[in-house]
Amino acid sequence: MAKLVFGMNQSLDGYVDHMAFAPDPTLFRHFVEEARGQAGSVYGRTMYEIMRYWDEDHPEWNADEHAFAAAWRKQPKWVVSRTLTSVGPNASLVGDDLEGAIRALKAERDGEIEVAGPDLAQSLTELGLIDEYRIYLHPVVLGGGRPYFAGPRPPLRLVSHDRIGEDVIRLTYVPA
Repeated sequence: MAKLVFGMNQSLDGYVDHMAFAPDPTLFRHFVEEARGQAGSVYGRTMYEIMRYWDEDHPEWNADEHAFAAAWRKQPKWVVSRTLTSVGPNASLVGDDLEGAIRALKAERDGEIEVAGPDLAQSLTELGLIDEYRIYLHPVVLGGGRPYFAGPRPPLRLVSHDRIGEDVIRLTYVPA
């Protein structure tokens, strides 16, 4: 059975914004390895459209960026959207039954399935489907934006913490 994992970079004040701060090279390599090992990813429409950036090579990319793109393209992706009618390579749309579709994915797969995006994560949290939360805490303060938890924070229990690179702490929680 697969484990559903929601993990994102977060500011000290609880916000996620891929344009305001980015992973350093060490953390980016960590994300390359994560992508290589994942059984797939579940996206909401907005996060999926952001991640489509990795569908095509860019001449300015370094070796790590090419490695991430290759890993991302290889893994299956499931996109939860009421507005999209088609998705790109190695991706499929999730129908109206979010809970049934995600329960089926968890039952038929092994390994970790990434959940990407706070709104989708909130919906899956409310359904009791997220098995683990990974907060990559960066030493920046944004003062506003999209919060990591799009709704009330669920009861959580810290199971591990580790430093990745110079400035980031990964906090791993499970539902309490």
